[in-house]
Amino acid sequence: MNLQIQAQDFTLTDGLRQHVTTRLAYALNHGRDIITRIVVRLSDVNGPRGGEDKCCGIEVRLKGAPALVVEDTQTDLYVAIDRASERIGRSLDRRVARQRDFPALSMARQPATSEEIP
Repeated sequence: MNLQIQAQDFTLTDGLRQHVTTRLAYALNHGRDIITRIVVRLSDVNGPRGGEDKCCGIEVRLKGAPALVVEDTQTDLYVAIDRASERIGRSLDRRVARQRDFPALSMARQPATSEEIP
C-alpha cells in the first residue's frame, strides 16, 4: 500500500503526517489487501482569512475496482482528517461487503479467460 500526503498552501508538519497515517491505518484496516494506493490532499482554502476552510481529500485506489474519493472541510484540519478518514473507512467497508455478498458483480469487471469462453 502506497501512501502519499500532499499539502497545498501550507507546510506539512510531522504531527499532521503522523495523524493522517494513524487515522487511515485504523479506518482502512479491513481492506488492506485490496488497496493499492492512497492519496491524501490537505489544503487551506481561504489562507490567512480564516473561516471553515481546512480541507482533507482522500482518494483510495483499489485492485480491480473504481477508486473511492471523500472530501471534508472543517475549521480545524485535524477534525477534517478525522471525519474524512471515518467516511472513507465506511465506504471501503461497504465496498468489501458488496464484493463478498455479490461476488458475481465483482467478477463481471474482470476479463474472461480462454477457459471460460465457449
